[in-house]
Amino acid sequence: MRIQKFEADRRELIEVARGDRPADLFIRGGTVVNVYSGELLPHHVAIYKDRIAYVGPRKVAVGDETQVVDAAGMFVVPGYIETHSHPWILYNPVSLAERIVPLGTTTVVHDTLFFYLHLGYKGTVELIEALRDLPINQLWLARMVAQAGYPEEGEWFNPAFVRKLLEHEDVIGTAELTRWPMLYQGDPLIVGTIEFAKELGKVSDGHTAGCSFEKLNVLSAGGLSACHEAITAREMLDRLRLGLWTVLRNSSLRPDLQELIEPVVEGQISTQRLLMTTDGPNPSFIEENGFLDGLLRQAVRMGVPPVTALQMVTLNAAQYLKLDDDIGGIAPGRRADVLILPDLENFRPARVVRAGREVARDGRLIAPIPDIAWDLYPSMKPLSVAPELLADPNLYRLEAKDGEKVPVIEFISNVITRRTDAALSTDGEYVAIGDRPDLAYAALVARDGTWVAKGVIRGFGGRIGGLASTYNTTTELLVIGRDSGAMAVAAERVRQMGGGIALAEDGEVKLDIPLPLYGIMSDRPFARVVRDHDRLLAAVQKRGFPFHDILYSLLFLTCDFLPGLRLTPLGLYDVKRAQVVRKRRNLPVRS
Repeated sequence: MRIQKFEADRRELIEVARGDRPADLFIRGGTVVNVYSGELLPHHVAIYKDRIAYVGPRKVAVGDETQVVDAAGMFVVPGYIETHSHPWILYNPVSLAERIVPLGTTTVVHDTLFFYLHLGYKGTVELIEALRDLPINQLWLARMVAQAGYPEEGEWFNPAFVRKLLEHEDVIGTAELTRWPMLYQGDPLIVGTIEFAKELGKVSDGHTAGCSFEKLNVLSAGGLSACHEAITAREMLDRLRLGLWTVLRNSSLRPDLQELIEPVVEGQISTQRLLMTTDGPNPSFIEENGFLDGLLRQAVRMGVPPVTALQMVTLNAAQYLKLDDDIGGIAPGRRADVLILPDLENFRPARVVRAGREVARDGRLIAPIPDIAWDLYPSMKPLSVAPELLADPNLYRLEAKDGEKVPVIEFISNVITRRTDAALSTDGEYVAIGDRPDLAYAALVARDGTWVAKGVIRGFGGRIGGLASTYNTTTELLVIGRDSGAMAVAAERVRQMGGGIALAEDGEVKLDIPLPLYGIMSDRPFARVVRDHDRLLAAVQKRGFPFHDILYSLLFLTCDFLPGLRLTPLGLYDVKRAQVVRKRRNLPVRS
């Protein structure tokens, strides 16, 4: 497990603690929130280089060169730890860090999915190491499988490569296993990889959505460490009672904290194995509600004691990650990730100290952000589909015979669909939807133009002419709309951008958002990403999109683990039956 190497010499740290060597930073007069004992203590904090040297009532180790920070009337708390992050919700790891460090998050555990899909083992490791210089402690969880089936997936997610990634010191475990039935059935590759992670002393994150108590028993026996998928208080208790670290989620897609927190407020349960997560919120959600600071505010407003809430995003999180000797508390020898809070209600820090250096003040980042040369990490799967292929409107229309029943993807929420079979009108070769304003075409086109999977969707947005997006869990080119001509225009615009999202109607592009980083992330600053997201959501809602989170609708339409019909690289896929109901169509190779 990754304990960051001391920048401070241990013997020098001892000297500072004794008062024989001056501290670099002395936080004076504040009230330390001791997450170990649950007490509020009038203590000073002495920091030497990257470590806390002393916590107590004496004014030790203050020399002429010591920076003294007056924290009188304020609270000194550990930096917040996000244990389940997806750093690719339009933003990227750099722009996300710029926004959340001033909000108090000093450690974040990211998912490798899209980096691994596009960079493979070698490129992913190189990028992870390049991101180390950001003013935030970034750790990683390695995916064992994709979120959508590919014919070549077994080769891409070769267990030997995944295990090699797990051996990297910044990778602290296996990422959420969205295909939990594989573990339930005892798949030898999944079981073996989890066991390998345990031998390394690392964690295995879970994704047990929809699991009964009996099935959770099996998955816990299979080695899962944690789960963030409870959406009711009962589901939360099921996971907690089976020994899983239970992560209470409040995200843009699933703002469930109010229900999940009830047993805590009522004092029914121990909170020692409870954490909180934002689980990849969209950028506008962060801008409006904050990050972990927002979860703390909400939990305390609902009646959770402030110290208890803080423990969930500091000490408990560090213990789950097996890093509590390094982070998660204000104590000698721990890394100096320290926040100074004006109160225990708002949880927005006046100052943020990361590894002994002040990195943010009064909501502003003051630490430099290193330039990441993204062009040094090019995708192994460039968007190379031929423009003449995308120009054909029939590429996006579903083939069907007169009278044939067609399986329709019906949206019943942002991300949940169901299958409804319907006899639709045809023009003799393709489904014709002109007389059905509730329907739209959907096509998933390979990035290299070698295949297409097609379907018909209902309840997505009856006035969307053409919407094209590489922002989906495959990062192939997803195209949705009622007008196959507009779909072609939108698809071509995304191709020109090298990845992104485009909306077209009446032969014109009405909106475009370039996502040059693997088709899933922007290289723009966070504030611009917020504006891009707001423009997109407003545009699709104006055209009939009925839900609140367009990014997750796009992301998960192509996945293979949520209920209903999905459009995947294998074809139109019935998740419940684990069956491809319409295979993808291979396309002629174009020179």
